[in-house]
Amino acid sequence: MFREKIKELIAQKEGKRALIKEKTNEMRQLLSNEDATDEDLTRAKSLRSEIEAAEKEVRSIEDDLKLYRKAAKGNPAPDPHKRSQNNEDENEEKRNFNAYLHQEHRDGTTGITSSDASVTIPESIIYNPENEIKTVTDLSQFVQVFNATTASGSYPILKKATAQMHTVEELAKNPDLQKPEFLKVAWQIETYRGAIPISQESIDDSAIDLTGLVARNAKEQSLNTKNAAIATIFKGFSAKTVDGSNAIDDLKKIWNVDLDVAYNKMIIASQSFYNWLDTLKDKNGRYLLQDSISSPSGKAVSGINVAVIEDDLFGAKGEAHAFVGDPYRAIILANRKDLQVRWVDNDIYGQYLQAVLRLDVKKADENAGYFVTGPSAASK
Repeated sequence: MFREKIKELIAQKEGKRALIKEKTNEMRQLLSNEDATDEDLTRAKSLRSEIEAAEKEVRSIEDDLKLYRKAAKGNPAPDPHKRSQNNEDENEEKRNFNAYLHQEHRDGTTGITSSDASVTIPESIIYNPENEIKTVTDLSQFVQVFNATTASGSYPILKKATAQMHTVEELAKNPDLQKPEFLKVAWQIETYRGAIPISQESIDDSAIDLTGLVARNAKEQSLNTKNAAIATIFKGFSAKTVDGSNAIDDLKKIWNVDLDVAYNKMIIASQSFYNWLDTLKDKNGRYLLQDSISSPSGKAVSGINVAVIEDDLFGAKGEAHAFVGDPYRAIILANRKDLQVRWVDNDIYGQYLQAVLRLDVKKADENAGYFVTGPSAASK
């Protein structure tokens, strides 16, 4: 009894998936036509609705399959209309991404297979993997980000005015003022991309939402890409070294004298550099690092806010490095396209998602900061 019902449901599911593929191809042909008419667009929208309805039916059939397979192993007979409470509580965004991931099938390449996802495929228990505890800082929050509408261009930076006005007699002709000067920062969009193949077997057999893991992983890789590009520019600023008994005095000279007073100064410190700052004391034995509610790290030194990032963004683990200056004036990030996950053609039986990121990072104001090496790295 159960076996026949399971076969029937599998046949229904495969039929629906074939229908989804057929309608998806038709919709793509309509949308890829440069001479598409209003009727074509209306038809494409109708197809999209039909595809979504079919996807919903596939998910319903898959739920029924799970219930009947469970019953076939000796559990109580299933109620095909009963649905897990978890499905009702599932986040809408997560459901949409999950549905998108399940919408196509493709008939190998190295990727996520059943063996790779074996820890998520139930045998006698269900194992839900925990994320590794590892903080990843988003460096783009400190720099100037703008949306680029073309593949290349220049970004104008207004230079500081140095000229002065003149005293004149009454009704005398106005003297010419110095024209504003602009520094043009040229940028060229670069494309960063990669693909994550996932076998259909690992998706079908996984006891957890494998699609959510894939989405999160793609986002982490996007963040790592941006951080690497921004950190490279930070490390290209004029280098200074603070070491020995005068280290803190040398550091104060950077933000008191070397940097223009108009800059909105802060310290972006590696963990090792921050650890060194955290050990500094004044002549009365008081720690120089003080609490600050406006600082990203909750700490400030001499009124300068401090942000903490991983050592490996600015160097090797254990090395003390920091950017001291105004990061918003120092770097621009031209963002052409945020992380986009889309289908690419491939001959695997599974899901092949391509992640694309398009941006460029440039130094905007070379006087806006310094790349400082602290004692722990300077002494090596």
